Amino acid sequence: MELEEIIKDVKTHMSEKRYIHSLGVMKRIEELAKIYGVDIETAKKVGIAHDVAKEMTKEESLKYVEENGIELDEIEKEVPYLLHGKIGADITKKMYGFTEQMQKAIIYHTTGNPNMDMLAKILYAADKTEENRDFEQYDVEY
Repeated sequence: MELEEIIKDVKTHMSEKRYIHSLGVMKRIEELAKIYGVDIETAKKVGIAHDVAKEMTKEESLKYVEENGIELDEIEKEVPYLLHGKIGADITKKMYGFTEQMQKAIIYHTTGNPNMDMLAKILYAADKTEENRDFEQYDVEY
């Protein structure tokens, strides 16, 4: 799917604050992609879509993983807030045709992983450093 289509669709799944954050991540990841030699179009797609599942409720998240056969580790079972990475990766594969590499970047964007490739690393950094980031506004209670 083309970037512009993804941007329009993502906006329908997010609050205004989350969408502004995602636009900021898309902008920051583009800057980092240029520096680190990552495909810019791919990076921008991952940047805008990384939080597509972030605003699902705990109940919606647990229902989604059950219905879609997503395996959870012990930490994810205790802290369902972390599920938005795995759910987002599944959604973006099904809706936007994201590759395995793009999905892994989304899965790892919150917790990190020792085996992250450069796309995953720059998404992780972009998510934490985009210009609109206000960590207090993203507190979630589960």
